[in-house]
Amino acid sequence: MKLVIGCGYLGLRVARLWRDAGEVVATLTRSAARAETLAGEGFVPIVGDVAHRHTLGALPAVDAVLFAVGYDRACGLTHRQVYVGGLDNVLATLAQSPHADALRRFLYISTTGVYAANDRDEVDEDAACEPITPGAQAHWQAERALAASGFADRAIVLRMAGLYGCERIPRLDDLRACRPIAAASEGYVNLIHVDDAAAVVLAAEARAAPPRVYNIADGSPVNRREYLDEVARLVHAPPPQFVEAAVEGPALRGSASKRIGNRRMAFELAPVFRYPSFREGLAAALGDAATLAEESVTAR
Repeated sequence: MKLVIGCGYLGLRVARLWRDAGEVVATLTRSAARAETLAGEGFVPIVGDVAHRHTLGALPAVDAVLFAVGYDRACGLTHRQVYVGGLDNVLATLAQSPHADALRRFLYISTTGVYAANDRDEVDEDAACEPITPGAQAHWQAERALAASGFADRAIVLRMAGLYGCERIPRLDDLRACRPIAAASEGYVNLIHVDDAAAVVLAAEARAAPPRVYNIADGSPVNRREYLDEVARLVHAPPPQFVEAAVEGPALRGSASKRIGNRRMAFELAPVFRYPSFREGLAAALGDAATLAEESVTAR
C-alpha cells in the first residue's frame, strides 16, 4: 500500500498512477467531503490534518509515503507550521506505528527555490542552498528535519521546478488581461510538466537508492520573456509588458534566475518525458484547456 499526503495538483496525479498500476493507495485529506470524492476514485481515504498531530490517528501499514502538501494561504498557518511542523507530525506518527519497519521510501516534495540564484552555472544537487522566500525556507528546514529523523535512510527529496500543465499556466491570467508582469523581464525559469513530474515520483520510488536528493526539471531552462512570449502567442494575447520595479513579496519568487540541472535524475531514474521542453508542454496544456472549455459550453 502507498500513502499520499497532499492530494493536490501533483499528489493526486501520483495517486492515480499508483492506482492504475494496481497499487492500493491511501490518501490523507483535511476534508470529509474531499475524502468522499477520493473514495469514489478508488482510494482509501483518511481524514486528518498534518498540522495537528492528534488528527492523524493510526496511519496504515504502507511501503511508500509521498509528502506532497501544498500551502493554503487561507489556512491561517505559516509555511513553517505546514511544511516543517506537518512533516514532524507525520514522522512522529509513523515512528509510533507498529508497521514502521514496512516503510521503504519516504518521498518529500521540495522546491528548486532552496537554491541560491545562479544564472551562470548549472545548479546541481550539491549547489549552495540559500532560500529567500518563506516557502522555500520552510522546505529547506523540512529537508533537514527529514535528514535528521529516524527515516533518513529511507528519504528521497524531490526538488521540483515550476509545475505547469492543464489548469495551471504561470502568468496566464495576467497575459489574457493584459496586466503588466511584476517580475524581471530577463532571467531563467525552470519548469516541468505536472504529468512528467508525477511519472518521475513513481520512478524515484521504484529506482532511487535512499537517502537521495534530486532536481526534478525538464532540463531546458528558458528565459522568462521567451516563456511568456510563447504563452501569449498560444492564447492570442499581446506580448507581455513588465514592471521593472523593486521586487518584493509574491513577485520575489518570480524574479529569481537560475539554471537547474537534472543530470542526476536523468541518469539514475531515466524518465522519458512526454514534454521535454516548455514548448511541447504549453501547446498540450493550452490545447487541453481549450478542449475542456469547449466541452463545458457544449454541455450547457
